Amino acid sequence: MSGPTLHDSRRLPGPNLFTPVPGAVIDVTFDEGGADAPIARWEASARDILGAVGWELETTAVRRYADGASLVITAPIDALYAATEINEWAWGAAVRGDLSHESLEDAAARLSGVIAAEQNPAILALKAAAKRHDVSFLSDDDAVSVGMGAGSETWTVRSVPDPGSVDWSAVHDIPVALVTGSNGKTTTVRLLAAIARAAGRMPGFTSTDGIYVGDALVDAGDWSGPGGARAVLRDQRVEVALLETARGGILRRGLAVDRTDVAIVTNAAADHLGEWGVEDVAAVADAKLVVRRALKDGRALVLNADDPVLVARSRDLDVPITWISLNDHHRLVTTATGEGRTAYTVQDDVFGRRTGDGFEAMISIDAVPITIDGAAQHNVYNVLGAIALASALEFSDEDIATGLQEFSGSAGDNPGRGNFYDFGGARVLVDFAHNPHGMDALVDMVAHIPAQRRMVLIGQAGDRDDESIRAFARSMWKMDPDLVVIKEMRRYQRGRPEGQVAAMIEEELRACGATSDQLERADTEWQGV
Repeated sequence: MSGPTLHDSRRLPGPNLFTPVPGAVIDVTFDEGGADAPIARWEASARDILGAVGWELETTAVRRYADGASLVITAPIDALYAATEINEWAWGAAVRGDLSHESLEDAAARLSGVIAAEQNPAILALKAAAKRHDVSFLSDDDAVSVGMGAGSETWTVRSVPDPGSVDWSAVHDIPVALVTGSNGKTTTVRLLAAIARAAGRMPGFTSTDGIYVGDALVDAGDWSGPGGARAVLRDQRVEVALLETARGGILRRGLAVDRTDVAIVTNAAADHLGEWGVEDVAAVADAKLVVRRALKDGRALVLNADDPVLVARSRDLDVPITWISLNDHHRLVTTATGEGRTAYTVQDDVFGRRTGDGFEAMISIDAVPITIDGAAQHNVYNVLGAIALASALEFSDEDIATGLQEFSGSAGDNPGRGNFYDFGGARVLVDFAHNPHGMDALVDMVAHIPAQRRMVLIGQAGDRDDESIRAFARSMWKMDPDLVVIKEMRRYQRGRPEGQVAAMIEEELRACGATSDQLERADTEWQGV
């Protein structure tokens, strides 16, 4: 590398890993000369240019990682494209060490023009009015809205009304839950949707499979980012919003909302390491924990007390925590309930609410189909999380129990997650396990299901680091399969050459002891079947 290098520049419209307010970020890497001097020069240049364009009240932030850093400036929501140019100018000045490429005065004049061309005072006025009326405000390149779901009103960015013409009596928010974590997000929002339907409420939810309102698929695809959230929150049919909130969207754009009634981080595990400066599981947890920034005052963040990384990170959080655990006597559970807070645990194979007064039974594990009588321990955790979230959203215990009982875990209810089929005399399990942590959960479940022979069809996307792919294969091998078919996943090569991921999986399985007659390759998933 010849010197400090800028790799990405982007807007941050919502609360994000770096700040609780909108802004712009650049991702940079450094050479052997180190990071301290370039970062200091960038910070000085950023302060100079922010002052010169009249943004002296905006702030800067720096997040370092192994060989690089994310450099952030905050900015008004109606001038984020201009903010990226301002940030890039500050970096250019820092790298060159002088202003020969463009003086501060010339840059300020040019960038002030960029700001003026982008600014939309009507958006800021509407945002301020929404704050005064204590309702949410959402904006993007195409639209702005106030309120949520059934209480929302939406306009194009070029037809923003005067706040005085809005019928604020008809504008209101709806209950919202943010669901994030390395695994279990999609199942959790689907469980919550089932509970909402049992209560007679119209749920809208986002997931990696699509946007849903009630039972209807609105749009297929991965909509676990801010765009999917805004689509649900602007749909006037929706009475409760359940938003899967993926790591990628958080890191690229921040959160879609700055107001939520409850949020959960299901777990933190090695997945997508090396992307956006997230290089270890602790950094994964930090990215997921951004959801806390949107919690309304006094509202709780639901965390898994059995996840050591989340427990460690929780010590620095400044929000109330509702713990979930399979251990009714977990230290964090007893401490929290002793302080008057609520936790959700399992006692004698029964889900329940733990308070200072004792354990309140809610529903037995064997009454919830998705747990497979407790064999699917990962789904026991997902159910615990759903119960905690639904309780925070003020669903009754009766509606919670009904929704959980009616959620079968079939391909109709939970496609791609723990679905069983009979196929050619074999019992087939289809699951979306996509990282070592998820595969470990699948292995644990399969161990409780008797079989004469076991065959596994496995593949992996290319946007994982080498060790994550190899760890994924090692975890699968613990199933003790008689045959493994390694599939190509051409739609998910994501920058890797064809065959590379499959070859890595095969090499790792051979290192684990797999023999040639236990391994096959398939060009497609269907060929593997």
